[in-house]
Amino acid sequence: RDRSPSRGLGDVYKRQQLATVYKTNLSNPVNIQEYFISEKLDGIRGFWNGKNLFTRRGNLIYAPEWFTQGWPNTYIDGELWSNRGEFEKISSCVRRHKPDNHKKTSCWQKIHFMLFDLPKHLGTFSQRIKQMNSLVEVTNSSYLLAIKQEKIDSITLLHQRLSNIVNRGGEGLMLHHQEAHYKEGRSNALMKLKQHDDAEAVVIAHIEGKGKYKNKMGSLRVRMPTGLVFKIGSGFTDKQRQKPPAIGSTVTFKYIGKTARGVPKFASFLRVRALPQTQ
Repeated sequence: RDRSPSRGLGDVYKRQQLATVYKTNLSNPVNIQEYFISEKLDGIRGFWNGKNLFTRRGNLIYAPEWFTQGWPNTYIDGELWSNRGEFEKISSCVRRHKPDNHKKTSCWQKIHFMLFDLPKHLGTFSQRIKQMNSLVEVTNSSYLLAIKQEKIDSITLLHQRLSNIVNRGGEGLMLHHQEAHYKEGRSNALMKLKQHDDAEAVVIAHIEGKGKYKNKMGSLRVRMPTGLVFKIGSGFTDKQRQKPPAIGSTVTFKYIGKTARGVPKFASFLRVRALPQTQ
């Protein structure tokens, strides 16, 4: 198998389709019946070019040969995912630079590549869904699955579905217009809906904890790309407080709204951003 970085990938990963944020617009409401709804998976986005898997930045993913055995010779956009709340496990496995071919003990055994689009397909999203389901059926691989796409009748049901997903540990929902074509960059026909916003910031200091967090990290002082500095003090496990994200690393956090000064409110740690692979 060709293991050269990005060879054969072309510009697909550079021209990936990106979602916009769903916002309620009372003057021009979304006709929800025209959209397919799916769960927003918290995994590692990947691109299959018919031979190899690549990250969204175009770095080679060293998946075992048995994992991708028999996969179709076509471009696929998807998510490497195992279960809700397992991002760190998935990231640790996917970032390894040597394929683990010991199937019974491999961390890849629990991971699936969840299809959500076909970058080279010229049809509408409705047509692409049919093609994805057909590819999965023909391939008959337990590691290649299609994300379930559903239709719902109302905005009320949309928010009920969101609450159910979040209560079970999920991240949110994706809305994809039935007539949309795969489009480079941000697409208003593809939207993400979450109960909170998230952002990234660089760790600039560890602040020692007090009380039950004595002798542990109490909070992180972080700097956002805008230069704004603030603290994140919640969302950490005891293990993460004992060994906090390194100074200089980039962390992802969630929040609900911002103050008048632009500081994220109720900021809570989610994870350390995976470092780019080096080839």
